[in-house]
Amino acid sequence: MRKLLKILFWGVSGLVLIIVVLFGYVQLRYNRTFDASLPAIQASNDPVVIERGKYLAYGLAHCAACHVPMDKVVAVDNGLQIPLSGGWEETVPGLGTFRAPNLTPDPETGIGKLTDAQLARAVRYGVKHDGTLLAPFMLFQGMSDEDLTAVISFLRSQEPVNHKVEKTELSFLARALVAFGMLKPEGPKNAPPQSVERDTTAAYGKYLASNIGNCRGCHIKMDNAGHRVGADFSGGGIFPPNAFSKGYAFVSPNLTPDKSTGVLTDWSQEHFVERFQGGRLYDGSPMPWGMYSRVDEADLKAIYKFLHSLDPVENKVEKTVYAPGEELPK
Repeated sequence: MRKLLKILFWGVSGLVLIIVVLFGYVQLRYNRTFDASLPAIQASNDPVVIERGKYLAYGLAHCAACHVPMDKVVAVDNGLQIPLSGGWEETVPGLGTFRAPNLTPDPETGIGKLTDAQLARAVRYGVKHDGTLLAPFMLFQGMSDEDLTAVISFLRSQEPVNHKVEKTELSFLARALVAFGMLKPEGPKNAPPQSVERDTTAAYGKYLASNIGNCRGCHIKMDNAGHRVGADFSGGGIFPPNAFSKGYAFVSPNLTPDKSTGVLTDWSQEHFVERFQGGRLYDGSPMPWGMYSRVDEADLKAIYKFLHSLDPVENKVEKTVYAPGEELPK
């Protein structure tokens, strides 16, 4: 009996020690810094450049979908162009509460003290000005130098707003993922272009859908840790109810031209454009329909052509809208 108690004591002690060491390691390492280059981006005072950045921020790049106070989200979706003073927050079960920072040039609570290169690095590499990880919600790594310059130029042109936004709060699981290198910054796979010719071709549509509109960021299946595990644009991303959805939940549809499971297979180009221009159908749906409704028709045509040029992926999404109380797919 005494021998059994001794074994149990040392077993429990060992387990406690492992837990303490693990906890300590995570707490020390989750705020680790990452090496990422500072892009040679410099903001411009050219009104044309600023207007391009404004078009992207309140349109296809949908910066305004998150970087505004929670009580302004609906107003911005309806067309109000207010300074991007931050404040949106989203709690992801198991991972924590994420908050979008103030992007106005306020020196105390915004980006006033940050350099253009630091802002560009945050967008392109997901690394904050202090070298720590930026939550991987923005997939704009392939944005051209020209468009990145335009966006930063617009951000600099805004009225400074003194609005302190509390920091993102990561759960222990999320901190562990960062500490052990399972969640880390993701830079561009290829060197981003200096500029991209604007036209209505599938090639330009690919650039818009992949590097500006972030269509692939939502129209893809993700695992519980937020890693994208499906094929790009094939749908299956699950979005539980949030503060604006009135209890509804959503699953992103398959955008590839698969004849049996692709949602756009029978859509004409005209219908595609009209659907975007028609705006939101469901309150709180994750797609920023309000901002997308103000995208140029030429850009929408290019995106349509690109989506129809994709390789078909068979991925049946049973439903895209789930009423309050309905069980979401696994």
